[in-house]
Amino acid sequence: MGRQRKRKGDPVHGWLAVDKPVDVTSTQVVGILKRLYNAQKAGHGGTLDPLADGILPIAFGEATKTAQWAMDCDKEYVFTIEWGSSTASQDKEGEVIATSDVRPVREQIEAALPAFIGDIEQVPPKYSAIKIQGARAYDLARDGETFEIPSRQVTVYEAELVKVADADHATLRVVSGKGFYVRAMARDLATALGAEGHVSALRRTRVGALDEPASIKLSDLEALGEDKEALAAALKPIETILDDVPKIEIDRGDADALKLGREVVLLPHIVEQWRAEADLDSDDRLALAVTDKQAVALGEVRAGRFQPRKVFQL
Repeated sequence: MGRQRKRKGDPVHGWLAVDKPVDVTSTQVVGILKRLYNAQKAGHGGTLDPLADGILPIAFGEATKTAQWAMDCDKEYVFTIEWGSSTASQDKEGEVIATSDVRPVREQIEAALPAFIGDIEQVPPKYSAIKIQGARAYDLARDGETFEIPSRQVTVYEAELVKVADADHATLRVVSGKGFYVRAMARDLATALGAEGHVSALRRTRVGALDEPASIKLSDLEALGEDKEALAAALKPIETILDDVPKIEIDRGDADALKLGREVVLLPHIVEQWRAEADLDSDDRLALAVTDKQAVALGEVRAGRFQPRKVFQL
């Protein structure tokens, strides 16, 4: 048998809420931080457009096993619509495809917003990573292909007008679930108001439990350079992104069994504590097993047992 190749880099684990600057891609940020931390493994928890700034969750090591939770959790955005022109990409970089002299006023915008709150149907922008018969929509759009993207249901929890700086600009704040596109909302809001408009500025201010106070600027991380202790101190535990998953305390013996992929029997009072926290109206049996305040495994509670689904080797 040949020797198993050792993964290059250090075994770094945890989450970073990076405040991404504009004009940098999410993939570039991952590359910069992977080198900075000399990490064996890193990835992001949901793309942020190059033209957008704000919270980009970065997962290192075992935290990458929870990246889907970052992609699925609620997000908050603050964005500005510039009235007067619509663009192919619905942002300021795209080619202008329509113009209008209509400038919606505060009262009109506020009256239109309730229709965008709740479970709504939204057609993603053509300049998006949605796959159409195996190809990315933005590639088809750039090639001039004619295609339609089916609408899908997204959830908007909050939508409010923050300010009207002048007749040409309106700034909004939105809290949404997964799969929501700010650029699509700007397009649809403009249509509802009989106007043309595009997103001229976009900032993501929260991804789940990762918000602005918990974030650190990419430039500040780069400035830490060789200060490994300071870099490590910026990391947040794996379970940070799992703040809405009920926790169950287990002992070290059970933790060892879980790390081998075995299910464990839970004491009745532990099951009761989980029941008190869990949403038993849904089919979700999810729980996070922890010992000594450290995440051990994500799994399901069934018939008094904890069945591991994702095990963290920390």
